[in-house]
Amino acid sequence: MDIIKDYTQRVTNAQQQADKFKELANGYSLMRLVVFALLVLALYFAITLDDFTVLAISFIISLFCFAWLVSRQSVFEKQKRYFLDLKKVNENEIESILNYSNIYDNGSRFADDRHFYSADLDIFGNASLFQLLNRAATPTGNEKLAGWLSAPAEKEVILARQEAIKELSSKNAWKLEMQALLLFANKAETNQLKNLFVYLHIPLALPGEKWLGIYAKIAPYLLVLLIIASYFFPVLRTVAVLVGLFNLGIVSSKASYIKKADLIAGKIGDTLNNYAIVFEKIEKEQWASGYCKNLVERLATGNTSAQIKELSGLINKLNYHLNLIVGFVLNVFFLWDIRQIIAIENWKRNNDKNLEAAFDVIAAYEALVSLASLHINYPDWCFPEIADGPAYTLTAKGLAHPLISRAKRIENDYELDSAFNIDIITGSNMAGKSTFLRTAGINTVMALCGAPVCAQHMKVSVMTILSYMRIKDSLNESTSTFKAELDRLQMLLKAVESDQKIFFLIDEMLRGTNSVDKYLGSKAVIERLIGKKAVGMVATHDLQIAELEKKYPAYIRNFYFDIQVVNGEMLFDYKMKHGECKTFNASLLLKQIGIDVEAE
Repeated sequence: MDIIKDYTQRVTNAQQQADKFKELANGYSLMRLVVFALLVLALYFAITLDDFTVLAISFIISLFCFAWLVSRQSVFEKQKRYFLDLKKVNENEIESILNYSNIYDNGSRFADDRHFYSADLDIFGNASLFQLLNRAATPTGNEKLAGWLSAPAEKEVILARQEAIKELSSKNAWKLEMQALLLFANKAETNQLKNLFVYLHIPLALPGEKWLGIYAKIAPYLLVLLIIASYFFPVLRTVAVLVGLFNLGIVSSKASYIKKADLIAGKIGDTLNNYAIVFEKIEKEQWASGYCKNLVERLATGNTSAQIKELSGLINKLNYHLNLIVGFVLNVFFLWDIRQIIAIENWKRNNDKNLEAAFDVIAAYEALVSLASLHINYPDWCFPEIADGPAYTLTAKGLAHPLISRAKRIENDYELDSAFNIDIITGSNMAGKSTFLRTAGINTVMALCGAPVCAQHMKVSVMTILSYMRIKDSLNESTSTFKAELDRLQMLLKAVESDQKIFFLIDEMLRGTNSVDKYLGSKAVIERLIGKKAVGMVATHDLQIAELEKKYPAYIRNFYFDIQVVNGEMLFDYKMKHGECKTFNASLLLKQIGIDVEAE
């Protein structure tokens, strides 16, 4: 509850700051009205006194005052939005702990029934691991985190991520501020940055760019000189007008190139400025972990924020033409649009190669921040040890399912210590076999991406989980349940023959056929897996499968989940024990819905 109190205090502080900046913004808005009223009053006196000088001076002063007030109000509005976003991310942490809800994406687009384990272990989608831990607002951050959860990392990478997550967990204020700064991207267009990257890699190929750049620098001086000279030599007024029209003609002749640049870049100027602030926050923080240090070193020698700000500024300057009057004046004097697209092209030539790598750094930090949220919110979870050696290790004390609430989840111990074993798990319906398989699987996935796990202690080898659990038929693909099971078995057998270290989780094999074929087929598959020195767990109701321990005592181990029946009531403890299950409950469950099963 201490962390919830901390988040609650942060929510209160953020709201107070948001209210303060809202009041300041409203004050400056009122001052803008006062300035406008004074300008109207000055206009009245100018007309009354028939003095143009009063009007001109009043207009210039009012214009500068108004612009300054707008600028200050904009700063306060931005600060207000920031603190409201900070409040939102803190509230989200509270809701995540209490109700497993999340304002961030649940990763449903990454779901894949053909993946080795993600569908069976609830890695993506509603009520998934991704929904629990995701704090990535950007599309690239979501993709990075999904990639980490979709395959195990190397031991060195896992240990480096663990170190980085611990460091980020000690910087919770920094972490939450980072989330607040990036929250704008949570609902942004998915392809916005991808389109920008494509645009930056494709040259605009503006014809005559070199001489246009030279003329654009000369043009304003030439036109101003002609306007001043025309005061003394009226004949030059026509020349000045012609030069202005010539400038507009040049801009109009390049309209297709300007539109091409504006189509992609023009919409992202403010967004890039937001990202520049994020880059600056990363660059300025002092990092101790090697993983975070390496990420910062990739940010173009610590100057990425300045580069992104520069590009943002160029794009926002290009957008001045959206105001027709301002755009007309700027293009007449400065060939403004041409100057900006040339400047953007020069920026692209010097910086385009670094940009995607820089945004990948933000994605990596978002993935780390996501995993750090687990360590902060659940400090009793542990970071697992990563085992070496050719054999398999998966030992755990107090192992529980992270997606089951603390009040309901049951802890179990398990030990596979540098060995080659297949564990047969028997038990009654609803006794906990499938949940334990998923518990072992999902915690292993978390461990091998660098995250803390829902256990008191855990040690695990770097290995790939392959699950055989939720086998579904498919009408679209004309696939029966049995055919789907055969496809999954083929995937498993092919995987164990590869160089990968596979740890399989099988829940009730070959359920889509009759009991005789089911037993004979399951027995044959397990013996084939033994022959391949494969390692994993098999949950089954078939006690005959448990007899394999007698034939392969060095390889097969039996475990079970049982029930206690007291006065016709079933009591579950959901604790795994050594040996075979002797108590089953199918007849009792049928009886509860009105079906009596007679013993033969």
